[in-house]
Amino acid sequence: MMAAKSPNPMPKYVIERDIPGVGKFSPAQLGEASRKSCNVLHKLGPRVQWVQSHVTDDKLYFVYIATNEEAVREHARQSGFPANRISEVRAVIDPTTGGA
Repeated sequence: MMAAKSPNPMPKYVIERDIPGVGKFSPAQLGEASRKSCNVLHKLGPRVQWVQSHVTDDKLYFVYIATNEEAVREHARQSGFPANRISEVRAVIDPTTGGA
């Protein structure tokens, strides 16, 4: 039996965080940042969910599911991480979108 889909699923956001030199962080430093973020997410409850992150030389890109942009900003405030740009995802495409 399949679970019923929520009639209004929470929107997905891409968060861009400017953190100079983050691409050179050690696994221990990245792990500490992850723990700090998860502690705040636990306090905020289900209204903000961390899906995935990508580390580049000087930026982090996060994918979150959240009730709204303000919930994402609240996570940033409480965790002490910047949220330089927050963009709501309007669609997701992949190679199969074009019929591949």
